[in-house]
Amino acid sequence: MAEETTHYIYGMRPVTEAVRNGRKLEKVVFKQGMEGSQYRELLDLITENGIPFQFVPVQKLNSIVHGAHQGVVAYLSQIDYVPYEEMIELAMSRKEAPLFILLDGVSDVRNFGAIARTAECAGVDGIILPAKGGAAINADAVKTSAGALLRIPTAKVTNLKLPLYYLLESGFQVVAATEKAEDSLYDVNFRKPTAIVMGSEQKGISPSVLDLCTAEARIPMMGEIGSLNVSVAAAIVLYEAVRQRQ
Repeated sequence: MAEETTHYIYGMRPVTEAVRNGRKLEKVVFKQGMEGSQYRELLDLITENGIPFQFVPVQKLNSIVHGAHQGVVAYLSQIDYVPYEEMIELAMSRKEAPLFILLDGVSDVRNFGAIARTAECAGVDGIILPAKGGAAINADAVKTSAGALLRIPTAKVTNLKLPLYYLLESGFQVVAATEKAEDSLYDVNFRKPTAIVMGSEQKGISPSVLDLCTAEARIPMMGEIGSLNVSVAAAIVLYEAVRQRQ
């Protein structure tokens, strides 16, 4: 199904002007094999501004836009992102033990929306995810989150290690939720300032991010499948933190 026109803009000049005027874009999609001075100008602009982009077959663009897209479609951000430094400092000024969740490679929009919904219900102070490889915050994500993404502070970063360093310097423990951990989820003290890291179902948490975590925790499994949907796993971890903090 094609996306609603209110959620994207298309055409070389409109997208270029949108970037120049500071419109918040989720990502830019180019037709494979693009060439020309206008294309190179736009590519330089989105690279300078840290906007994710990808190349797709022209059939993909044709399925989104029924018009002269000129080989480029830009998805508009559905929320206002918050700088992670501002998010962390504000939370620290309001409570003794803030709680954040970082998503490393969680790319499925509906999983992300479900995590955001649980996070808002659990009183999480903010969500941090990478600009590249993370789920797009589009209309589907907002809908799946039941509107939570319009209420909970969210930051997108070029590299997850940047906010992790900031959190560590600010006195947070960083807990990696991974089935490879020796310690159980129930052995972790969630009463102190905490950042929880969830990885993708396929690859888990990347080694460079895992190296910065101060603790690792697994969810005990009694069945034979041995794994959970990432949104379900996030809910279990977050509500153990809620249980301990009550």
